[in-house]
Amino acid sequence: MHRTPTAPVGANLAALRDHNTALVLGLLREAGERGASRAELAGRTGLTPQAVSKITGRLRDGGLAAEAGRRASTGGKPATAIRLVPGAAHAVGLHLDRDEMHATLADLTGTPVAARTAPLAFGAGAEAVLATVEREVAALLAEASPATLLGVGVAAPGPLDHAGGVLHRVTGHPQWDGFPLRDALAERLGLGVPVVLDKDTNAAALGLARTRAADSFAYLHLGTGLGAGLVLGRGVHRGARTGAGEFGHQVLQLDGPPCPCGNRGCIEALCLAAVAEGDTGRAARLLGVGAANLVRLLDIDLVLLGGRTVLADPEAYTAGVRDALAGGAGGAVPVAVAPGGGRTVVDGAAELALAPLFRTTGGV
Repeated sequence: MHRTPTAPVGANLAALRDHNTALVLGLLREAGERGASRAELAGRTGLTPQAVSKITGRLRDGGLAAEAGRRASTGGKPATAIRLVPGAAHAVGLHLDRDEMHATLADLTGTPVAARTAPLAFGAGAEAVLATVEREVAALLAEASPATLLGVGVAAPGPLDHAGGVLHRVTGHPQWDGFPLRDALAERLGLGVPVVLDKDTNAAALGLARTRAADSFAYLHLGTGLGAGLVLGRGVHRGARTGAGEFGHQVLQLDGPPCPCGNRGCIEALCLAAVAEGDTGRAARLLGVGAANLVRLLDIDLVLLGGRTVLADPEAYTAGVRDALAGGAGGAVPVAVAPGGGRTVVDGAAELALAPLFRTTGGV
């Protein structure tokens, strides 16, 4: 990608990435347009008022924060509220599916300001995928012309190494095993900003965790594959080798039909076969059995469903999972379609790039 005079520049925010500044930014993000006073920020972070004043001063100087009016007086001088400036910086989110890609440009609140969708032949190999991503990101940035770019978040099929940015044997596409997708994209895009790679389901879970619908939940994604994103204690659970959430490869049927992962009787193979046969009821029941296993194992508070197959008939899949949970110890666990709908993964991908700038006193 060739840089033009109007291309976004990578944000030099090293001075803003310390823990205390991130805490304040996270609280300002939560506060929305109403903002928060310095006293409120000090009370919630445990920082001194002087420290908060210095931090908010730096944020205002950097254009990331601005005054949001004055609070009603409770005696003495009314306090001035500070708010986040959403358009001060942006992040790109990419969802690379097996047959299409979605791209979004999100502001500091995670709100999309531009989006694109294009066909993607994941099985065609690295060069074809990189070329498509390069083209679509260039078009996205040309359309929105952000002044400052924080980074690029990439959500891809698993399994993969989140820490190393390397793909493993993606189900159905073993040729990607060992490919350093994160570094390859960083070089190809040439934007000079961090690129973060994670599984599509983990990205979705990270984005959903911002709403804090539950402290612990599972996001089950049924589209061209089947996987899970896990939030435990308000944090995305990736596992010691960042391999957690391979939900689709739990074996439900011994000596069952072969799965592209190499095992037999995996829930993904069974579920996708039912979908291909048009048997939505059976696919929903299978998804429910897997969800019930997960609930019994982890004692989570909520199950969220997403992916294009679920969204094609959300009532059937919600009912199938709910019925399966009602038959066991997880009967009280609510089931719902993820609120982001078809944007759940790509919005979560943008959050991969935004999250390092923010911290909250109890969040992800």
